[in-house]
Amino acid sequence: MSIEIRRAVVADAAAVHTMLGELADYQDQGAYLTASVADWQGFLGREEVVVLIAEVGGAVAGYVSALRRPYLWVGGDQLALDDLYVREQFRDASVGRQLMLALARFALPDRLPISWGLRLENTAGYRFYERLGAKLVTKTVAGWSPEAYERQLSE
Repeated sequence: MSIEIRRAVVADAAAVHTMLGELADYQDQGAYLTASVADWQGFLGREEVVVLIAEVGGAVAGYVSALRRPYLWVGGDQLALDDLYVREQFRDASVGRQLMLALARFALPDRLPISWGLRLENTAGYRFYERLGAKLVTKTVAGWSPEAYERQLSE
């Protein structure tokens, strides 16, 4: 099976948005997905937004998305991996690994560190990333919604 990986362009916004919806539903997070195809058209036109799409036999098989952003501790940039998603029918076919390696190839010229988070219950994800040689560090991610901080500001 031949896996082709390319950088997503604005015309891929609907395909990426569809896969994002599939990922959100898979993680029981569909209710929180508010980004639209139009939002994704804007994202894919931005240089700091990196989305790589994997295709198998012309079918879209998955994607990896990341943001290039300043990494204040090291005085340079990093790639903050947002999502790695492989459609169910393409899992266990090296698509996820090839997407990660393609992201590494993207990062290599500037030697950008790549970081990401994953849920504690994602044991398969832990095994996958460990096989890639990633260092896994337990860390809690906090989120502060506009509604929550607005309440704090109004008190």
